[in-house]
Amino acid sequence: MRVFYLGNNWTGWQVLQWLRQQGEEIAGLALHPEVKRKHGDEILAAANLNEERVFDGSQLRDAEVLDAIRECQADVAVSILFDYILKPEFLNMFRHGVINLHPSYLPFNRGQYPNVWSIVEQTPAGVTLHYIDERIDTGDVIAQQMVSVKPVDTGLTLYRKLEQAGVELFQQTWPSIRSGAPARYPQKGEGSCHRTQDVRQIDCIRLDEKYTARELIDILRARTFPPYDGAYFEQDGKRIHLRLELIESEAA
Repeated sequence: MRVFYLGNNWTGWQVLQWLRQQGEEIAGLALHPEVKRKHGDEILAAANLNEERVFDGSQLRDAEVLDAIRECQADVAVSILFDYILKPEFLNMFRHGVINLHPSYLPFNRGQYPNVWSIVEQTPAGVTLHYIDERIDTGDVIAQQMVSVKPVDTGLTLYRKLEQAGVELFQQTWPSIRSGAPARYPQKGEGSCHRTQDVRQIDCIRLDEKYTARELIDILRARTFPPYDGAYFEQDGKRIHLRLELIESEAA
């Protein structure tokens, strides 16, 4: 099966490296622009493609770029933590569809920062392999796996757990995708969706506003993700950023 790969971050690198180890043919690659790439050099090395088969992921609506991707003659597209919305002109190009790995237990936490919202809103956390349709993270599910959220988890530690679970879910599910007969079922329930800017509504801790202890702790731990700034309060013309350290011990 010829794969057109769209990837970013550690998970994108690990999945691509694993596909190559399985002997899969990578027909083409789309990457974030250099300023947005994470593990870009590793992904390029794993793909091992000529320059004309590597595409700027921000240009996938350009007619000439789409024509060049079509010439790759891929059977399926695989999207791993790829941060651009794909339009029908791209989605309709592959006879086995476009498959996405999303780090949430869909339909919960579609969109951005699912690791944050699983903590703040106490919604199920997990990873989902699904087909991409014209909306954001609403396509039919192929497979998914829940991930436990512990009281000591921060946004960072939960993200790392989701990364590992995503790689494992992909490896377990790929044989059925490759055979052309993966499971496929619609998402059930309303779920939730968040945009990038939604975290701004929780990041500013207003010192004179009332929070329950749980609400405040959950915001602070969800937004603890060094080196990023996260939650803060303002005083004397300064912005004071907050990170939470959580240490587990036996109850007295």
